[in-house]
Amino acid sequence: MRHAVFLQRVAQPQVAFEVTAPTDPIHFECDGRLVSQALTNVLKNALEAINARMSGGDTAPGRIVIDVQVKNGRVIIAIRDNGIGLPTEQRHRLTEPYVTTRAKGTGLGLAIVRKILEDHGGELSLDDSFDETTAEIAGAVIRMQFPLRQLVKHEQELTHEQERVAGRA
Repeated sequence: MRHAVFLQRVAQPQVAFEVTAPTDPIHFECDGRLVSQALTNVLKNALEAINARMSGGDTAPGRIVIDVQVKNGRVIIAIRDNGIGLPTEQRHRLTEPYVTTRAKGTGLGLAIVRKILEDHGGELSLDDSFDETTAEIAGAVIRMQFPLRQLVKHEQELTHEQERVAGRA
């Protein structure tokens, strides 16, 4: 997570990144490369939403807040931005392939994120972010939840499950 944030911070120094995470490393069963791709896709979407808001004339500085927690056997990564926010209509379709609200978007970013989370037994949620002082919508918050351990029903399925998560199945 810190590596994905570092790369985006270097690419977009005008945007403030805040990270709240436990000081000790969090270990969970996953394909690190795929989880990194999911984080990168969500961070890029947040940056594009901030740039879209600013290109509309809003001069408030860009801000992305990443909160990482471990709760009830799950790793929860919440990425909150102060961009243009999510559309209210057809929001449920944003994770479908080729659905985009951007002129230059491919509509694959969130579809890939959803697939990565599904392959890991996780969940993805897209919500509005609210300004704490005005209680008005002020961006989006994307939550990714991963189980700490992959659930396997039978020992025979263990190899298949490990291969599936690693992207080899």
